[in-house]
Amino acid sequence: MSSMRFVLPWRAASLNYLRRQAERYRMTSHRITDLMMNEKILASLRAELNEQTAQMHWSELQRYFAGGTLISVAPELDLIDVGASIAADDKASVQDWMKAELLHRVSDAQAMQWLAQDALLWTVVAKPWIFVQHERRAPPSASH
Repeated sequence: MSSMRFVLPWRAASLNYLRRQAERYRMTSHRITDLMMNEKILASLRAELNEQTAQMHWSELQRYFAGGTLISVAPELDLIDVGASIAADDKASVQDWMKAELLHRVSDAQAMQWLAQDALLWTVVAKPWIFVQHERRAPPSASH
């Protein structure tokens, strides 16, 4: 007998996740509603930021580096998720990323390297910050 794997639509999966979290933490219905609203807000922010994401050469970004507003995002993070988390004021995620050194201000050494290459960077703005990502790693493929 082969095992069957069912894939739930995103909303159903999201609702199931929220229900499990509610059971796990014995949340009230008010808290569940808050979580659902946060998910909707994050989805909306992701969609908006995705449309605003662009590639820019370092030469176009130098003035923002000089102003201290450029934040480097590690390749293993999703640039859009980072921007959405910042815009949604998700302090816990941001602190975790900073502690893991996955999110930090662009260093002088990094800026010099990108200047020498006139590197092409992915950018997204979540005011007052501009998030840059030099390269992204493809997520590992799932083995079956």
